[in-house]
Amino acid sequence: MISKDKKAALEKEREERIAEAEIENLTGARHVESEKLAQILAARQLEIKQIPSDGHCMYRAIEDQLKEQDCSLTVAVLRSQTADYMQSHVEDFLPFLTNPNSGEMYTPEEFGKYCDDIVNTAAWGGQLELRALSHILRSPIEIIQADSPPIVVGEEYSKKPLILVYMRHAYGLGEHYNSVTELSAATENCS
Repeated sequence: MISKDKKAALEKEREERIAEAEIENLTGARHVESEKLAQILAARQLEIKQIPSDGHCMYRAIEDQLKEQDCSLTVAVLRSQTADYMQSHVEDFLPFLTNPNSGEMYTPEEFGKYCDDIVNTAAWGGQLELRALSHILRSPIEIIQADSPPIVVGEEYSKKPLILVYMRHAYGLGEHYNSVTELSAATENCS
């Protein structure tokens, strides 16, 4: 049985850890990044629209942006079309994929598995998949980041760009994509 003094000491230690975590949340990379992104987006009359962190975030953010344009492609369809496009344009993608163990360029078999994983797993998407999606959708995709200028993939297309927010410090697992939405009228009236 734990003594009253021991319980009090453990509770005090727990409260100190909570206080330290709160300070870290206010000064840590995640908070700083969120603040910078909020400023960048507010200047464009936009705000972050949260997307679940489930391995499908990039595709879900694209899906959300497409809904704003009355296009109802699902994550599953986007993943399938991405893999199909990459497989039919191997020469555009294969040189950019290397085996993390050997540092060698992917073999055709490894590339096939990579594309299979796009369709059948929650494999994270990145710049290569964004490039494929911009060609599939014939649309520019703009990626806003806190510490770098925006990146536009598919600049050759003249449509209004789909806009994603890339966060390096969003979650414990690391990188994450969110969508954006226009600032609501209620928010605009408060400033």
